[in-house]
Amino acid sequence: MRILLIEDERELADALSVALKKHGIVTDHTMHLADAIELTRQNDYDAILLDRRLPDGEGLTFIPALRRTGTDTPIIVLTARNEPLERVEGLDVGADDYLGKPFLVEELMARLRAVLRRPASLAELHIAVGRMVIDPLHLSVTVDAIPLDLPRRELLVLAALAKRKEKTVLRSTLEAAVYNYEEEIQSNALDAHISRLRKRLLDAGAGVAVHNIRGVGYLLKEE
Repeated sequence: MRILLIEDERELADALSVALKKHGIVTDHTMHLADAIELTRQNDYDAILLDRRLPDGEGLTFIPALRRTGTDTPIIVLTARNEPLERVEGLDVGADDYLGKPFLVEELMARLRAVLRRPASLAELHIAVGRMVIDPLHLSVTVDAIPLDLPRRELLVLAALAKRKEKTVLRSTLEAAVYNYEEEIQSNALDAHISRLRKRLLDAGAGVAVHNIRGVGYLLKEE
């Protein structure tokens, strides 16, 4: 899962990014509304976490601006302004949920799972391919109902391929599923993840194979 975090408290943003990474979530972070709009044009996000008090304005103004672009990405407002009328205000302008600070990461994860289960969400809760079932939200995969232990980044690559099974997935799309935009990506890092993933899938009898589409990307096919 890839999310956009719009938050001006750098320490909180860094702590959240680290905590969410443990749940297999790639986090892009910005402190400014103008940058946030541009990032949503450049990337597909599963959810957006939005603070209200930002250096360049009221965070809630971002929501109608985003909705006018036709984007229905779930938005959870994170704020210390947690009075009932302020929650109503946030929900009325199009937020999907409202979480007051401070909060537990476990509660945030539960709310993310809740908004992604709603019919309007494009997220697939479970992906079945070959003999596997992949749960991107809980970062797990099974082969014939037996858990398959995969490193986080290999599982993120697998989920991105499985969502588009039988279709070629661009290298840039796979890298976006694994790394946030601030990370420096080594030229052969993705290939290394794919190589190790191939072996693990073969050893597990997963019923799928990852094919290299030279110069373009990769494709996951059922065998």
